[in-house]
Amino acid sequence: MTEFKILGISGSLRADSYNTALLRAAQKFTPPGVSVEIYDRLRDIPPYDLDLDTPHGRPVAAQDLRDKVNAADGLLIVTPEFNYSIPGVLKNAIDWASTDWTGAEGAPLLRKPVAVAGASPTNFGSVRAQLALRQVFVWTDSDVVVKPELIVFRAHERFDEAGNLIDETTIRLLQDLLNALAAKMKGE
Repeated sequence: MTEFKILGISGSLRADSYNTALLRAAQKFTPPGVSVEIYDRLRDIPPYDLDLDTPHGRPVAAQDLRDKVNAADGLLIVTPEFNYSIPGVLKNAIDWASTDWTGAEGAPLLRKPVAVAGASPTNFGSVRAQLALRQVFVWTDSDVVVKPELIVFRAHERFDEAGNLIDETTIRLLQDLLNALAAKMKGE
C-alpha cells in the first residue's frame, strides 16, 4: 500500500497551542495509508524578501519549508485567528512556499492538495482566518478541500489538560477532513 504524506503546519508559535494540538490529533486519526508530519520550524523562517527568493539565495529555513512542501503529497494547515485574519508568521511561510520566479523550480503550492482547519477558544473559532487563508490559496492555485470545514470553536472545551482532542464530534469532523484530503492526494 502506498503511503501518502501530509505535512501539517500550525500557524501558532505557542507551546500550548490548540492548533498544534489539533495537528497531533490529526496524526492519531489519519486514515490508513496516510501519515502526518508536523512542521515545527515556522519560527525560524525569516521575513519574506524577494531579493533572496532565488534557488541559490534563499535562507536555509525557507528552502527547508519549500523542500518539505514539495515532498508532501498534501498539506494540512491549522490556523488561529489574529485581527480577523491569519497570523503573520503563517502568511510569511506561505509567501516563501508559493513562488517560482525563475520558472525552473516549480511553485511548491501549485496544485498541491490542501486542507484548512483552525481552533480557538472564542465562539467564532477561526472562521475569518480560514476564509482569509482560502483566499491566499486561490492565488497559489492550490487544490483546497472545500468541505468539510473544521472550525474548532471553544477549543478549551474540546481538548483535555494534556492537549488531547476529546470531543467526539470534532474527532469525526477531523477524520472527515483527513479523508477528503486523502482522496485529493490519491486523485479521487
